[in-house]
Amino acid sequence: MLMKSNAAGPSTRRILGASLVGTAVEFYDFYIYATAASLVFGPMFFPAASPTSQLLSAYATFAIAFIARPLGASVFGHFGDRIGRKSTLVASLMLMGGSTLAIGFLPTYAVAGWLAPALLCVLRFGQGFGLGGEWGGATLLAVENAPPGYRARFGMFPQLGAPVGFVAANGLFLLLGLLLTPDQFKAWGWRLPFLASSLLVAVGLWVRLKLSETPAFARAMREAPPPKAPLLVVLARYPLQTVGGIFAVVATFANFYLSTAFALGYGSTALGYSRQAFLGVQLGAIGFMALGIVLAGYWADATSPRRVLMWGCVLTALAGLLLAPMMGSGSLLLVWAFLSLALLLMGFIYGPLGAFLPGLFPTRVRYTGASMAFNVGGIIGGGLTPFVATALAGRGGLAPVGLYLSATALISLVALAPLTRQEP
Repeated sequence: MLMKSNAAGPSTRRILGASLVGTAVEFYDFYIYATAASLVFGPMFFPAASPTSQLLSAYATFAIAFIARPLGASVFGHFGDRIGRKSTLVASLMLMGGSTLAIGFLPTYAVAGWLAPALLCVLRFGQGFGLGGEWGGATLLAVENAPPGYRARFGMFPQLGAPVGFVAANGLFLLLGLLLTPDQFKAWGWRLPFLASSLLVAVGLWVRLKLSETPAFARAMREAPPPKAPLLVVLARYPLQTVGGIFAVVATFANFYLSTAFALGYGSTALGYSRQAFLGVQLGAIGFMALGIVLAGYWADATSPRRVLMWGCVLTALAGLLLAPMMGSGSLLLVWAFLSLALLLMGFIYGPLGAFLPGLFPTRVRYTGASMAFNVGGIIGGGLTPFVATALAGRGGLAPVGLYLSATALISLVALAPLTRQEP
């Protein structure tokens, strides 16, 4: 069982559900954007050029949210460490979901010219800004309510939102591809996943508005007043934890977006697979990510989150060497096998982060510290990964893309080595 029966009451289930649903919305929103960028945003929002140029332009807008995420992390972290986790989580979810919904109403380049990509960039920034406060708050909601010995297993629930959001996003795109003609999908069908985001946000708000503040935050506020500038405290007193935490997550983001956004775009163009077939393969592989997260949660509570993360990085570095021969094999079965392996290992370098990153910082600045590390690392590891991988593949095929994945894993492994301190 995940937890003792006396720790699994209605309040605990509500807390874990609230932490999971928020990150599910986060990854749904982010992945429908990544999927749409891979499939339709190039010709929809950018002037006619080569298909590669349009795809690279779409991936460039994808990166905007990663630039916005640290800004959102600093703002939402500031208020999360000063006024509490609950209200900050509600605000971040509303901003993130509202931006996603608005993308569904945007005019295309053919209708509005350069105003269309400009508005797309603004809303993408809003997505990233709201998301900057989402992961840290959802994770703290789980781990700061965890009984002794259960931090990693509680902390894995926000991480499980990733495969849930992925399945919802990918499944909806797959269903639309089956029900609509290509012309219908390009004309209006791509908008439906963005509009459907409002339903998920409504569920998330309903759950989160019923929560109370975490015991750890309430205790910290009784002991001393909140810091006036949490970010300055983090940078001045915890530089090793901040910088190390940033680079510790690089492999996580690189693995995910190589296995999802890049793989879909490259597989449905350069490799010649149909979009529907490749979406089906990715849906068949994503369950291994959920399995990896659960296994990593148990392993991390039995040993330590840091140890699991380091082993995950070693195995991911080795998996990078398999990317080119398996993805470029011409066999869809081998493509599925590689994506399944990569996403299984993603669970081991992502699942324990919920317990690991918050543990690097004391409660009074934990929201800010964990959020900044996670989101700045997202810029380095994920923001430009589809763009860089597409450029590398265009020049040298899949081999340099695999080496890119291996290099990010080694960077994270080195960053994890000195991070032995864990706050209570």
